[in-house]
Amino acid sequence: MITQSLHCPDCQGIDIVNNGKTRQRKQRYQCREQPCNGRTFILDYAYPGQSKKIKEQIVDMPINGSRIRDTARVLHLSTSTVIKELKKSKLNYNK
Repeated sequence: MITQSLHCPDCQGIDIVNNGKTRQRKQRYQCREQPCNGRTFILDYAYPGQSKKIKEQIVDMPINGSRIRDTARVLHLSTSTVIKELKKSKLNYNK
């Protein structure tokens, strides 16, 4: 039997339980650590724009001079996803 140790992508906690499946039949997990407060996550997302790592790249690329369409093309995302994440970020890129 193989056991896989899972870590929450947000708090790196190990108190993880199964929490059903998505429409695409991927396993959903729930973190029961105190900082996460029941946050759910999936290990491999169907759309790459939903992962935390890609969201960080979306925010970092305009700092290096990449525009919205360049970012979308390189990360294989839609431009609306890039715009949405930039609006949610704390940095103001409109200047």
